[in-house]
Amino acid sequence: MERYKLEDMTRGWFVGDFTPTVLATRAAEVGIKHYRAGDREARHYHKIAQEITVIQSGRVQMNGVEYASGDIIVINPMESTDFVVLEDTVTVVVKVPGAVDDKYLGEAP
Repeated sequence: MERYKLEDMTRGWFVGDFTPTVLATRAAEVGIKHYRAGDREARHYHKIAQEITVIQSGRVQMNGVEYASGDIIVINPMESTDFVVLEDTVTVVVKVPGAVDDKYLGEAP
């Protein structure tokens, strides 16, 4: 068995084309993300990857819609979203395929 620490991973990403990583692959990316109330991510989109976000705990708002613990949000390629953390939140994020340089700011064309 091997043992890793999430705190050692790149911004919570532990599967994907990152260093360090538990599983190096371009097929997918998996991360556990911790946010504090008030954190934000600017509106962005992916050209290639589909992003699946599970709200493990907490509450967030994306595109003006509130999501809470247990919600699963699927964002398809070329769909843009913002991200506002309403209370301390933990998410599990899966991106398929893995595409490290596939994040573009603003509205999708």
